[in-house]
Amino acid sequence: MIQRIQSIYLLVVVLISAGLPFLLPLWTDGQANQVYAQNELMILGCFGVVTLLALIAIFMYKNRKNQFVINRLNMILNLFLLGFFVYRSLALSGESNISEKGIGMLLPIVSIVFLVLANKAIKKDEDLVKSVDRLR
Repeated sequence: MIQRIQSIYLLVVVLISAGLPFLLPLWTDGQANQVYAQNELMILGCFGVVTLLALIAIFMYKNRKNQFVINRLNMILNLFLLGFFVYRSLALSGESNISEKGIGMLLPIVSIVFLVLANKAIKKDEDLVKSVDRLR
């Protein structure tokens, strides 16, 4: 049942967290150097774990409860990553040199949105299975 809608949402999360951090700059420092995910080891690791958790959740389609839990863990990790970006952006604005925030800082928000949509679809499937079991 990989063709379910939550698998599509999780595939979008994989594409967002595996590809876009390398294409979109996270921020620009005071010397006009653009910082990407591969420049910061912790950020790269977090995006890697987000990608891995989404891939694991895609292939756990037979166990919807565990898939739901893995998606929640993935959301928590994305919130941690978003918190780090907010902290970093606040630290950037206090610099003496002018620096800019990049569009890559918004990637965890987009991932969280798709994870929430996937969890809603998983919950809908679980409710459907429970209702069918009740009729038997």
